[in-house]
Amino acid sequence: MKRNFNILLVALLTAFASCSFTSKTFDDPNKDKLLLQLITYLLEEGHFQPKEIDDDLSRAVYQSFLDQIDPFKNYFLKSDIDEFEEFKTELDNQILAHDVSFFNMVYERFLIRFEDSKDVYSKVLESPFDFNLEEVYSTNYENKTYADSNLDMFNRWRKQLKFYTISNYYDLTTADKKLKETDSSFKSRTSSEIETEARESVLKTMTENFSVLKDIRRQDWLSVYINVIAEEFDPHTFYFAPSDKDRFDAQMTGKYEGIGARLQKRMDEITITELISGGSAWRQDKLEVGDAIIKVRQEDEEEAVSVMGMRLDDAVKLIKGPKGSNVILTLKKVDGTIEDLSIPRDEILLEETYAKSTKVVKGGVTFGVINLPKFYIDFQDSNSRNAATDVKKEIELLKAEGIKGLVLDLRNNGGGSLKTVVDIGGLFIDEGPIVQVRSAGNNNEVLSDKQSGIDWDGPLVILVNELSASASEILAAAMQDYKRAIVIGSKQTYGKGTVQNIIDLNRMIRSNTNGDMGAFKFTTQKYYRINGGSTQLEGVKSDIIVPGRFSYMKMGEKEQDNPLAWDEIEPAIYQIWDSSLNYEITIKNSHNRLNSSEQIKLIDDNARWIKSIRDQEVYQLNFEKYSENITSNEKESKRFDKLLDYQTDLTFEPLSYELPIMKQDSVFKINRNRWHKNLSKDIYMEEALNVLNDLNNSDNSKKTTQLKN
Repeated sequence: MKRNFNILLVALLTAFASCSFTSKTFDDPNKDKLLLQLITYLLEEGHFQPKEIDDDLSRAVYQSFLDQIDPFKNYFLKSDIDEFEEFKTELDNQILAHDVSFFNMVYERFLIRFEDSKDVYSKVLESPFDFNLEEVYSTNYENKTYADSNLDMFNRWRKQLKFYTISNYYDLTTADKKLKETDSSFKSRTSSEIETEARESVLKTMTENFSVLKDIRRQDWLSVYINVIAEEFDPHTFYFAPSDKDRFDAQMTGKYEGIGARLQKRMDEITITELISGGSAWRQDKLEVGDAIIKVRQEDEEEAVSVMGMRLDDAVKLIKGPKGSNVILTLKKVDGTIEDLSIPRDEILLEETYAKSTKVVKGGVTFGVINLPKFYIDFQDSNSRNAATDVKKEIELLKAEGIKGLVLDLRNNGGGSLKTVVDIGGLFIDEGPIVQVRSAGNNNEVLSDKQSGIDWDGPLVILVNELSASASEILAAAMQDYKRAIVIGSKQTYGKGTVQNIIDLNRMIRSNTNGDMGAFKFTTQKYYRINGGSTQLEGVKSDIIVPGRFSYMKMGEKEQDNPLAWDEIEPAIYQIWDSSLNYEITIKNSHNRLNSSEQIKLIDDNARWIKSIRDQEVYQLNFEKYSENITSNEKESKRFDKLLDYQTDLTFEPLSYELPIMKQDSVFKINRNRWHKNLSKDIYMEEALNVLNDLNNSDNSKKTTQLKN
């Protein structure tokens, strides 16, 4: 897999260098043109299934970009759209010519309309709303037309802001009533006073939101335009601006270099919202949540840089830095005092990214649970921790605790490294194929576990849901095809059966005078189960289906724009894992339990109700009718309060090696205890352990294999 992509990369770089582009192209000061040139080349030459850049694509890009930049149709007027319309079938020509004229035109007009809208929302919120009027507000933005005039736009904003305000008005009115019921001396505010407070709250929120929106630079909007083009090829082809690439790398590796604090910008102030456990700021124990950063100074510089009013991304760049260096922050502390604080930078590990395990006793038998949030890896450091080595370690720790069965929890795991999923699959089988990969114009490649020996040969259950995607689906599918595990969860997983790779765009330029060009992630391959089927669109069908909150929501690859199609290839040769464990009886027992469970029925009813709420598009702006609707929904929602109260009889416990860590690290202890508490209320985990218990009670005296071709 890695070898094939390296060949593709070399071919692309060589071809690009040998094209008819002159060296002037590489020194072109117009970074936009160069960026579009690079992206277009990769889409046409490197994508698994390239599309024609023609009038059809032009129409799609045209509409998608307008939807991205003005999704609620609150900025552009119909006259603007009429002006843009002439470009509807011209964008293919602009793309091929590496021309961003259409983008420039739309962006410049957007800036004008953005400033206009600030005046509009401020003016609307100057006057009280009349909640006795018979009015409704529709959130079906897709079918909205653009405003014909400034007056039409004013009325559009008026209804939207009234919708926001009536929600605040209802909450404040309800709060006053409750206070009056509990305290007879409490003097309720007048309707006018409550309306004023509700409207002022909306004004504050809108001002904060517009402050954030104003921080979005032209280059950020250009990235949106580039990605509109890229996503016409498939939903996972994507351009990373330099700052986006840094965030992606941190997600993939689970680490970055900095002080270990999460920041938020509200108006002109940047504040600390969280200290990451184990980070240098957390260890130093002087920075506090709520502290505001006023200035940032590097240890080798005398001048501090004010970050008041600065974009959050730009402030983060100043604060982050290489391991071993220091940064000096001028802080306005929570108590109002001002002080300078020097904080060492270090490698920060995002523990929520990494595998973790716990044990639980059921029926006198100990079982293990491993939660894997992502298939992480550091491609730059082969010796660094990755998902496969961590899962292997957790298995060994659980075996030392005497477990008789294992649950691998892949719920909400969106995927990651293909290499790690092959390695993890190898922990549960003794050599054999894990996944098949097809590249454009190439033969199929079978990626196999080549390590002899099995790390865990006992009963195995894999938990999935609608958000288990990509690498999660590969692992679940392989274990299902081998009959090595029982898959429990949603009707099907996400349905992403494509493989993406990333090219650093700077590597494609001989002499770059334009600064960091970012990176491009594009679909280069599709993967297939070892039985020959694809998970694309179809996902992995669970052996045991358990309804969830999102059972009836439109989710998954099939709901995305421009997904690649489902297909199948020849199966690989593999040997079914066959033991005297009776999967059929175990699955039947599970179905019987679930079908007779009142809790499961309530979860299904709740999922249907959630869908009906999400599907609502028209809302009352008359307070009496709005209140009736809220009261009706609250009455119905009380039916589902029992879901929150559900408690299993299971107690999850930390592993032995974690006990001394929990004594020293209070944050680690809090996080582990919170996880264990959530698991003890988790009916899906409860059923997974019921299944393991059934498997453990069946005859497991010997294992045999049979040839599957």
